[in-house]
Amino acid sequence: MAEAAYWFEPQEYRARLARVQEELRRRGLDALLAFQPETVTWITGFFTRGYGSFQFAIVPAEGEPTLFCRDVEEYYLDATCVFRDRVMWTDSDDRVQLAAATIAERLRGAAAIGVEMDAWVLNAQRWAAIHDRLPQLRIADESRLVAGLRFVKSPAELAYQRIAAKAAEAGMQAAIATAGPGVSEREMAAEICAAMIRAGSDLPGPGVLSSGERAFHLHGGYSDRVLARGDIVQVETTPNARHYHARFMRPIRVAEATDADHHLAELLVGIQDAALAEVRPGVPARVPDAIYREGVLSAGLRETYTNKTFYSVGLQLQPSGGEPLEAHPGADWAFEENMVFHSYVLARGFGMSETIRVTADGHERLTRFPRRLFVTGG
Repeated sequence: MAEAAYWFEPQEYRARLARVQEELRRRGLDALLAFQPETVTWITGFFTRGYGSFQFAIVPAEGEPTLFCRDVEEYYLDATCVFRDRVMWTDSDDRVQLAAATIAERLRGAAAIGVEMDAWVLNAQRWAAIHDRLPQLRIADESRLVAGLRFVKSPAELAYQRIAAKAAEAGMQAAIATAGPGVSEREMAAEICAAMIRAGSDLPGPGVLSSGERAFHLHGGYSDRVLARGDIVQVETTPNARHYHARFMRPIRVAEATDADHHLAELLVGIQDAALAEVRPGVPARVPDAIYREGVLSAGLRETYTNKTFYSVGLQLQPSGGEPLEAHPGADWAFEENMVFHSYVLARGFGMSETIRVTADGHERLTRFPRRLFVTGG
């Protein structure tokens, strides 16, 4: 058996399980089928880089969970999971039929269960096979049950996000030091990734990295493009520690910038300061969201502002880009202490963002890199 390498103390996982089970009982459910990889890891500790190879947890309202996974992951199951019950499939098995049979056996006598229906690993074929084995059960879509419990972070979770924030700062410093005429985006990406990994990131990133025309369009990835004098470089560093995320954006001009460029960066910082000043427990998300939108639109920086302004970050496994809590004009939630958000404002190719923690009376910036336009590589 592998030596234990838990990310958190076992009592933290048991406390999380107890919270999930209390919520299951409150909703009149006998169990949860947890298919979302983040849910499995958050409740049980089990983590393997092979989480895309059909694995899930059966979480009863009473008792300990059962893990279902590929047999080659047994080492990581022993090392990271605090619970012992498991069923493992081999590559020669019909894994979907084995999953259906396992669920039916473990849930014998259950009357109602919750299922994470929106989990990306639960495709239509898998669900059809499982559902056919559970004809007598009342099934409820409980995709947000555990996600909602994860929004407020524990001190131990926040400690990992602080490490990630420091790695994000190291990555941004590398971006600024590298960017210059004749340097390729690919060269920049290599330096950013190396810096973040050395600073504690479990994955390289780098996140958004694009220049020239692509800097005006969100979510660009690095390419072979070579930077030219006057280019905007849009950079977002997105490291993680034990897959707990922190991230931020800063605008870069290559070699030269105008007074208007510096004024734009100052405007964005001012708008962000005004929005973040309203963040505290009990404040509706729509309040700072409106400040962002009205600030950008009233300054004439954009004709429309349709993107979200805050989204929750924490334990995220690719392809998840964030937790399912976002600020927009229709948001109906309020801030709570120890929620963590990436909050950003974008205009004319410039992005300014922070990862923040909601405190008892305001907010704390986890990312603390200087906020201004960086002109680099002259």
